[in-house]
Amino acid sequence: MAAVILGWNPSGSNPWDYHAAVGLVAESGRFLRRWSADRPLSVPAGSEAWLFVQGSSDAGTGLIGHGMVASEPYQVQSGDDGAMAWHASVLFDALLPLGEQIRQDALCAAVPGISWSEALIRGGVTVPGHAEPGLRRLWRDLGPAATGPPHVVSGALPPDAVSTIDVNRHERNPDARRVCLAFHGTSCAACGFSFEAFDGDAGSGSIDVHHVVPPELLGSGYQLDPVADLVPLCPNCHALAHRSAGPPRTVSELRHIMSASGHLRGQVVSDLALQAQEDARRILEGPPVHRQPRD
Repeated sequence: MAAVILGWNPSGSNPWDYHAAVGLVAESGRFLRRWSADRPLSVPAGSEAWLFVQGSSDAGTGLIGHGMVASEPYQVQSGDDGAMAWHASVLFDALLPLGEQIRQDALCAAVPGISWSEALIRGGVTVPGHAEPGLRRLWRDLGPAATGPPHVVSGALPPDAVSTIDVNRHERNPDARRVCLAFHGTSCAACGFSFEAFDGDAGSGSIDVHHVVPPELLGSGYQLDPVADLVPLCPNCHALAHRSAGPPRTVSELRHIMSASGHLRGQVVSDLALQAQEDARRILEGPPVHRQPRD
């Protein structure tokens, strides 16, 4: 999938109510915006879109939004002279408030394949394929918390029964993540699954990093130890660790759950293996004993 960076200058021409857009995304999970394109092919439909705030804004430059190009480029009349200009519809699914954008120094360090120091044109700059994984990892680590609009089965509840719950957002340190993975590796500490082994380069950076002690239980002055306090977990094991109402399950508890279910660490159990396990149980239990009825 192609990806483009859209440059936005808050003090430039064609202003928009960005604060209201942030609120709409937080409430509904989306905001549709018409975006000007300097040429028809600069923002092709279906492209992943990244919003980069720049210019002379007091808030500073940085990555501030994410979305998708929702339409093919089209022409509309622009200005009093009747000239036609190219535009495309962009559907934003995440917008950071001004002042909370991912800063230019972090972008340069994590995604060196893009010249972040140069002015990005509004119409769209193509993201090199080799830079896309690093850009997504940085947005996942420092971007907005993974929240979205509430979803319920249609007809299951009246509309006024759906509510949005605010959650605390804890600062995530990409350096701590790198140290954790450098020490522990990128395989899941519980089940042994490796995205790189299964998906190759496309799976790089997909492993989650789990806090052994929940961040909300740590004081503000606590100095995080990336080796002792963090551990890699695949999304499945990470979800299982946090599924209980009490404290998160430990890695040992996750392994015990998998061991009790008959799954081998780091392996996918096939139907043939399950059948073999069932046959082994029957052999161990022995043939059924038929007792003769007594007179």
